[in-house]
Amino acid sequence: MSVAELVAVRRARALQTRAENRALTKLTIGPSRWVRAATLTALVVLAALWLLPVVWGAITSFKHEAEAALPASWWPSMGWTLDAYQQVLSNSDLLIWMWNSLVVAVLVTILTVLISAMAAFAFSQTLFKGRGLLQWLTIAAIMMPGQILIVPLFRQMQALGLVDTFAGIVLPQIVAPVMVFILKRFFDAIPQELLDAARIDGAGSWRLFWTIVLPLSRSILVAVAIFVFIGAWNNFLWPFIVTTDPQFMTLPVGLSTVKNAYGVQYAQNMASAMIAALPLLLVFMLFQRRIVQGVATTGMGGQ
Repeated sequence: MSVAELVAVRRARALQTRAENRALTKLTIGPSRWVRAATLTALVVLAALWLLPVVWGAITSFKHEAEAALPASWWPSMGWTLDAYQQVLSNSDLLIWMWNSLVVAVLVTILTVLISAMAAFAFSQTLFKGRGLLQWLTIAAIMMPGQILIVPLFRQMQALGLVDTFAGIVLPQIVAPVMVFILKRFFDAIPQELLDAARIDGAGSWRLFWTIVLPLSRSILVAVAIFVFIGAWNNFLWPFIVTTDPQFMTLPVGLSTVKNAYGVQYAQNMASAMIAALPLLLVFMLFQRRIVQGVATTGMGGQ
């Protein structure tokens, strides 16, 4: 394909994407131009208000520490500097904590998606005794605050000798009844005729799960994986309780110890927060289309 043809194909795709976005905007907001303009203006204003603290934190991270302690200002009067980032990277175990958070988040994501998908498939496409009771227990677990399980979970990890280990951080986080319920709703919408045809051809439950259900559910699986990854990356309470060794701390827990060690160092705290947010920002930018597709597909019942 020549360069001119490639340009033409890209231009056609861009025009198609714009047309789809306009159609989606009309569908979600309304056909009236004035209503759409007012709604979009309100959304832009709300987005700007939400971004203001983030922008202020980013600017503060590039200030000198002496100026960061002064009353808040938007523009650094003493000039821009990377001292806060250099101090955080050289005087703390930030890179170790980031690596720990990455390991924990990846393990939690893989195990949660796999276990939740298997449980959702069992609830959706198989018949077994006690299925209804287990589904009600799953729904009840969604409504149960996680904080009340902290003490029994810690005692279990302590009895198993998993305190200050990655296993102790990861295992309690892979139980996600919300994800089971979301995936079950999606699996329920898969055409039953397709699964029946596979069963007639001799496919068992395991083959149905791996070769038909999972490939058809790629968008929702990616969306669930991203949500689980973000939740595991930002989780503070459980890693804070189950870890005391700095070598096993995750990033949110480690950042709290930096604050205690240095006192109130506003520029360094903001620099730490910016570094901690970069991986999540990267994940969202890479997979934002998948997130939107997964949420939209789930809302339409998997159709």
